[in-house]
Amino acid sequence: MSNSTTCKICVSAAGQDVSTILAAAQESESLADVMEIRLDGLPEPAVQPFLKSLRKPVLLTNRAKWEGGNFAGDEEERLKPLFEAAVGGASYIDIELKTGVESRQQLIKTAKGKCKTIVSWHNFTVTPSRQALESILEEQYRSTADIGKIVTMAHGFDDVLRVLNLQREAAELGFPLIAFCMGRAGAISRVATMELGGFMTYAAPNNGQNTASGQLSAAALKSILKELENAD
Repeated sequence: MSNSTTCKICVSAAGQDVSTILAAAQESESLADVMEIRLDGLPEPAVQPFLKSLRKPVLLTNRAKWEGGNFAGDEEERLKPLFEAAVGGASYIDIELKTGVESRQQLIKTAKGKCKTIVSWHNFTVTPSRQALESILEEQYRSTADIGKIVTMAHGFDDVLRVLNLQREAAELGFPLIAFCMGRAGAISRVATMELGGFMTYAAPNNGQNTASGQLSAAALKSILKELENAD
């Protein structure tokens, strides 16, 4: 059986108002296993409208500017909707590895048994060395979060291979890992990770904006997977 049957497809919806994000999410929901709602584009991050309106499991992310997102306020305000989501019915929340350790661990502890936590790390310019990536993975594992996420910018196949190879270390740790690359060179990794043990890959809504460079639409990703299944 193909590993792509166990790797989840997460469709990531963003925008500047709740209705725009919700419309994009609902239009692509049938193609998704998980719907990521990016709260960081909203003037006032709201959690319940998405949890009440979407049928698929919901992942809430409120990405800070220092991690490539749009939220520029203080950390207490940024994390408040994630705490709400952790106990309010979300299936997943995303917390950056670079978040202050005390706040990060408090959020992970609050979510335990109620909501899965994804501890994430992004580099929007380069892909670090193998040793650096393995160190990040180890720190994520020690955080006691449920799932790790490492996403880098690829400039060639060596970058892509370094990131995809992290699945080997993650498997040895017994730690579910999301790992792929951004950029044109990294686009193939968004598909390849599904065959290599990745926990989840991300796609753009069919009628919404990409939330990262090299992101395929949900429909395009599904089409590629169908072709791969036909090639069995």
